[in-house]
Amino acid sequence: MITLYSWATPNGHKVHIMLEECGLPYAVVPVDIGAGAQFQPDFLRISPNNKIPAIVDTDGPDGQPVTLFESGAILLYLAGKTGQLLPEGDRARYAVLQWLMFQMGGVGPMLGQNHHFRQYAPEKIGYAVQRYTDEARRLYGVMDRQLAESAHIAGPDYSIADIAVFPWLRNWQNQGIAWADYPHLKAWFDRIAGRPAVQRGMAVLADLRKPITDGKARENLFGATQYQRR
Repeated sequence: MITLYSWATPNGHKVHIMLEECGLPYAVVPVDIGAGAQFQPDFLRISPNNKIPAIVDTDGPDGQPVTLFESGAILLYLAGKTGQLLPEGDRARYAVLQWLMFQMGGVGPMLGQNHHFRQYAPEKIGYAVQRYTDEARRLYGVMDRQLAESAHIAGPDYSIADIAVFPWLRNWQNQGIAWADYPHLKAWFDRIAGRPAVQRGMAVLADLRKPITDGKARENLFGATQYQRR
């Protein structure tokens, strides 16, 4: 059994979707990041970076338990465990890995900053909004060009690269994106959104997430609490 510690965010959704796609049994432990649950000692023992998601697999390598944090590492682990959604051949495998790294190093951080400065910053900083909106549009363009030549993000087959990217594009409106500018990416997005396992994964913990409106949640997510030594 895999125990999943998570919340309904793009990084959490990646692992929710992967578990559903692979058909692995799992139990979910909600980590309410607005309430500060990510700073609790029990969670920090599993995820020392105080970020979701994290997993504990009682049947890890050699049959021994394993804990993992970082969504990209968890996707790779689950792909290796199940033999699914990561090709075996070197050429196809590295194609997937490069696009997974593209998501981890580019799409996630840049769209996250874009979303923050457009939606959550206490004051609108024009330079920051423009910088991250421009970078979001650039990244959308990279993916649109790739999908003009390929059925999926990393090639002809659905993979962990698609799973990693998809949740980050769901709030495209808040990122200053017009889908009409990226027709190939939009067609891909709609295909992925229609997958039953994706729909099940997106529903995990969705009923618990609340809008970030109160000061305590903002402090836990964006304030000095994030930077305290633990």
